[in-house]
Amino acid sequence: MNKTVAIPKGLAEVGKKYLKDNDINIVELASFSDDEILEKAKDVDGIILMTDPFNNAIVQHLPNLKIVARHGVGYDNVDYDFLATKGIWVTITPNANADTVAEVTIAEIFDMSKNITAIAEKMRLGDFNYKNNHLGFDLAGKTLGVAGYGRIGKKVAQKADALGMKVIIYDPFVTQTTIGTLVSKDELLSDADIITLHMAVTDDTNNFIDSVALKSMKKSSYLVNLGRGALVDQEALINSLKNHDISGAALDVFDQEPLPLTNDLYTLDNVLLTPHIASNTVNAMNRMALDSAKEVVKVLSNENPTWPVNRIN
Repeated sequence: MNKTVAIPKGLAEVGKKYLKDNDINIVELASFSDDEILEKAKDVDGIILMTDPFNNAIVQHLPNLKIVARHGVGYDNVDYDFLATKGIWVTITPNANADTVAEVTIAEIFDMSKNITAIAEKMRLGDFNYKNNHLGFDLAGKTLGVAGYGRIGKKVAQKADALGMKVIIYDPFVTQTTIGTLVSKDELLSDADIITLHMAVTDDTNNFIDSVALKSMKKSSYLVNLGRGALVDQEALINSLKNHDISGAALDVFDQEPLPLTNDLYTLDNVLLTPHIASNTVNAMNRMALDSAKEVVKVLSNENPTWPVNRIN
């Protein structure tokens, strides 16, 4: 094919092999900063991109670029409308990590409801009595509010339903469901014991959870965000957690990643922090690598991709 694709270092071997088997040369980048791209990858025909931001300004220096294939489902780090005007496809891997993210969501809900990580850390410090003053709570009978009822949201709802939880769902684009009950945003905020976010970042969902939303939640409620940092007003959440306006949170995504060690979230004992691990399994990484590589090969073979988020005229 005589094409070249820039890929992130650490891309699963199955993705690299698929590209090589289709006669595509690969350039591995330590980051997708403008300087790194200009130094090593200015002639590439395609890019497989993880969570690094992709700047519009760099495009004028990449004359051969035909596709930016996201290794994952979020695409808020790419200006897909702008790239469409330049004839560049943007794709995602929607079927690669839904099960994994749903499982990690439930795992973080379990951890948060039983104080597992906090108790384990205290045990290592010799505090065997910490558990006595930090009792957990049962999930059965509690109400889980799912915000965003796409592939991941549906799987989370199914798993929560199997645990005996009452499921309520907010998604303005969904008109029916076989699990749980569709509710308004106001009802989601006021009725849920735990709210979990699985929405794409848009103008409508940016800061979906802000200071007003937090004040509408139960004092006993918890927030879970494994979606995108921009779905939550992080400063408002910090203030809410400090003041115990809600009981706690589990966060896997942040305004800035990695989360700076100076951030106030690290000082709070009512928040579970993980470093963007929602897709961090061998299985999911293999699927995302392979599916993004397949999209690249399709486009560079003059075919339309399977999972585009923009349209090329």
